[in-house]
Amino acid sequence: MSDTRPNILWYSMEDTNPRFGCYGDPIAQTPNIDRLAAEGCRFPNAFSTCGVCAPSRSAIITGCYQTSIGTHHMRTRHTNPHSPNMPTPYSACPPPYVKAFTEYLRGAGYYCTNNQKTDYQFDPPFTAWDELNGEAHWRNRPEGMPFFAVFNPTVTHESGMWPEKTPTVETDPSKVTVPPYLPDTPKTRESICRQYDNIARSDAILGDLLHQLEEDGLLDNTIIFLWSDHGEGLPRGKRWPYDRGIRIPLIVRWPGNLEPGSVTDQLVSLVDLGPTVLSLCNVERPVHLQGQPFLGPEAQPRDYIFAARDRHDESYDMVRVTRDKRFKYMRNYYPQNPYLLWIPYRNKHPILEDMWRLHNEGKLEGPQNLMFQHPRPAEELYDTENDPWEIHNLAGDPEHRETLERMRGVLDDWRIQYGDMGDISEEQMVAQWYPNGEQPQTSSIVFVPICEESAGREPALEDSTFKGPLKVQLYCGTHGASIGYTTESGNDAHWQLYTEPITLSEGTTTLRAKAIRIGYKESEENSVAFTVA
Repeated sequence: MSDTRPNILWYSMEDTNPRFGCYGDPIAQTPNIDRLAAEGCRFPNAFSTCGVCAPSRSAIITGCYQTSIGTHHMRTRHTNPHSPNMPTPYSACPPPYVKAFTEYLRGAGYYCTNNQKTDYQFDPPFTAWDELNGEAHWRNRPEGMPFFAVFNPTVTHESGMWPEKTPTVETDPSKVTVPPYLPDTPKTRESICRQYDNIARSDAILGDLLHQLEEDGLLDNTIIFLWSDHGEGLPRGKRWPYDRGIRIPLIVRWPGNLEPGSVTDQLVSLVDLGPTVLSLCNVERPVHLQGQPFLGPEAQPRDYIFAARDRHDESYDMVRVTRDKRFKYMRNYYPQNPYLLWIPYRNKHPILEDMWRLHNEGKLEGPQNLMFQHPRPAEELYDTENDPWEIHNLAGDPEHRETLERMRGVLDDWRIQYGDMGDISEEQMVAQWYPNGEQPQTSSIVFVPICEESAGREPALEDSTFKGPLKVQLYCGTHGASIGYTTESGNDAHWQLYTEPITLSEGTTTLRAKAIRIGYKESEENSVAFTVA
């Protein structure tokens, strides 16, 4: 008999603002995304916790702010030939109770697949997914088992605006709108066109997935979420907590529960995605999660969202942000820093090449100079309702003094409530995680038989025979480790998540097990053959 719990499908885009027809964009070619919105609900006030992928994705997979768990520097796996003394590469080590939220789904009987991007600031634990590869798909699950399936098309990534990645431009450059803080040049218009073109390609991939759900008779029992990991890869967008860097598309199709074609102005943060899925799947949410459900009977309204900017590749920075439905408050902890810190990867962008050229020639005008102003203001305040491009800083305006003080207090309270690891250096943080500069390793598994003969008193260190009935408990001495096990042989064995003692039937069963704590090396694999007489 099939499980009646809802299936969940995430369509996770990259580097995308909502340049979609359903968001009112007149030149977007997004028929499948528009269909999803017509059959579901659109959330125009949805935001990421960071303007860049890996810190944002770490918040999504853990349900905790990246600044709270030490995953805030982009990126931990960075190898920098120009600054060899940086404490990278490393795998971030969140508190021991922090897990990939998919483990809670797997423990509740969901089949979890990711096709296939992770980029969490730590190596993805093998316990997080039933499948993690380019072939991962709900169709591979056992019959009738509910699924949580993630698909991560990468075609809209920032690099897709580079001519060498997308040589042909299909969208008409004369029809695009150039933000007022960017120079209106052919390179700018062509870059924006490439983003439209790549969104159209991503839309086609979504269409294929919707067709597959229909083929499988699953469309009406699958809740579909479409979102982007952060805003689009334009200067003053990606890597920045301005709205173009953190405002993301969010569409949810939930037949019978969300009105088709509806729109809600509620605030949503991407840190809320995991807690929302757990709630909709009726899986108990751990108290340490910092996100909150935004759908279903346990939905909690938000008054504010929060975002951060820290190191990006070579260059350190620290910006903290809070936003309500109208006002955005930004605090620059290093106002002496230029806005355009040295980031070679970002400098490959054709628009930035034009910006530097025109700046050197003294030809930038008005808001086009915003990214070159120095020093930065210590605080920035924007009325996003009347100033959607965030051009006019109101932090020094006496008429907005009350709003400024309110937003200051909200940001301070958030930092106190959840902690902010930006307050210590990255070197100190990594030294705490890597004693003597070495990554710790998760302890190996011990097999503990529970039966009339042993009652769980001693571990089984070698192949053993017991009178039934027999259960085997798995133990790992590393604080916060997750355990996986299998009875299959070979390198392609499916690793099940260990949640309770394993019941063995008569005959001989070989148990293989290993463990992982996020940020640690995986344990060595142990195995024992148990014979139940």
